[in-house]
Amino acid sequence: MSEQPNPYEEAYSEEGLRDKLGRYAKTAGREVVEKALLLYYAAQQDDTPRWAKATIIGALGYFIAPLDAIVDLTPGIGYADDLGVLALALATVASQVNDDVRQRTQARLTQWFGGEQPSPEGGDADKEKE
Repeated sequence: MSEQPNPYEEAYSEEGLRDKLGRYAKTAGREVVEKALLLYYAAQQDDTPRWAKATIIGALGYFIAPLDAIVDLTPGIGYADDLGVLALALATVASQVNDDVRQRTQARLTQWFGGEQPSPEGGDADKEKE
C-alpha cells in the first residue's frame, strides 16, 4: 500500500511559517498563534517521533497554505478552520508538548502580544507584535 502525499506537508516550510506568523499574528489571534507555536516547537524536539512530526507538518502546512476551507482574511471567521486543524493536531501530539515547548511558546507570545491573555470568546489581543 503506497502512502499518498499530503499536499499540506508540501506547503510547509519554516520560512513560510515565519512569514505567515510575522504578517498575520495579530489578525489570526493569540489562540491560533499559540497552537501553531506549540506545534512548531514540538516538531523541533529531537525525541519527537516521525508520525508526530508528520502530523505537525501537515497541520502547519494547512495553516500556511493560501487556500483553505475558509479564506483567512474573511472577517470574524477567517482563521476558524485553521484553529480547528491546529487544535486537532495538537490534541493528537499532546504527549510531545513538554515544559520546554510551553516555555518557548509563552516567551514568543509575550514578545508578540504582551502579557494579555485571550478572552473567553477567543478574541484577538490588541497589542502590536514586534
